[in-house]
Amino acid sequence: MFAYVLVLIAVLSRYAVVSHMAWLNFTAVGGSLLYFGARRSWREMLAPLAVLMVCDYCLTTYVYHFAFRWQDYTISWTWYVAAMALGWILLHGRVSFLRGAVAALLGPTSFFVVSNFGVWASGFNGYPHTLAGLATCYWAAIPFYRNDLLSTSIVLAAAFGLPALAHHWQFNRALNVAIK
Repeated sequence: MFAYVLVLIAVLSRYAVVSHMAWLNFTAVGGSLLYFGARRSWREMLAPLAVLMVCDYCLTTYVYHFAFRWQDYTISWTWYVAAMALGWILLHGRVSFLRGAVAALLGPTSFFVVSNFGVWASGFNGYPHTLAGLATCYWAAIPFYRNDLLSTSIVLAAAFGLPALAHHWQFNRALNVAIK
């Protein structure tokens, strides 16, 4: 159930970011999708995908007041599924600090690489179709990447780390009671 709550927090975080432009891409989306993939079954992965697709539509049309073209979102929507698959591959069954750190790095990095390549290839922002234009596109997106990397790391650390700490403290407390 917590995986669904985390997806809801991710959606709300996307709306909260709108009014704080300095925090662009500091959302719970990446971490929630990685966690969802790790904790839920494949057949349930349609739910967060659908919710985030509706969120993309609403943000585009009602918040940013742009025309919505679904073709502009295929890279993002594909990545949503890939992030859940990455969570399942890396974190389903056995979670460790190393696996969590790899997921926290690969999730935002994969989104950074594919989404900015898509922006450059589409010509939407006027980047020239040259190697210099591609480099400029990636360079301009570094603040977004930094925020995504940080937010994904925080979400994964909280989602996996807090229950592990609680379990550790409970075990130690029970062990101390048994020893006395």
